[in-house]
Amino acid sequence: MAWILLLLAGLFEIVWAFLMKASEGFTKPWPTVGTIAFMIVSFGLLSMSMKSLPLGTAYAIWTGIGAVGAFVVGVAVLGEALTPMRVGGVLLIVSGLVVLKLSSSH
Repeated sequence: MAWILLLLAGLFEIVWAFLMKASEGFTKPWPTVGTIAFMIVSFGLLSMSMKSLPLGTAYAIWTGIGAVGAFVVGVAVLGEALTPMRVGGVLLIVSGLVVLKLSSSH
């Protein structure tokens, strides 16, 4: 169950990162409210997953899901550059997440 909560926390992190971009420096009210709401949910789910997952593993996977997800949203939705170097960086993040998951005893 902790891994499901962590996955959901990471997905909510992607949403709040996108909304933060859409808030344009917190100058647009609704994206700002959405950012804060999704942050609260994401942090709450992360903290619940940390009841049974190791701190380093949970936090790294949460940030990794958010980083990779924000990258994908940036490319797919916002038209950000998809360069070999950026893809390589994301692949390094994903490989690190896989190693962390495989090394966890939970």
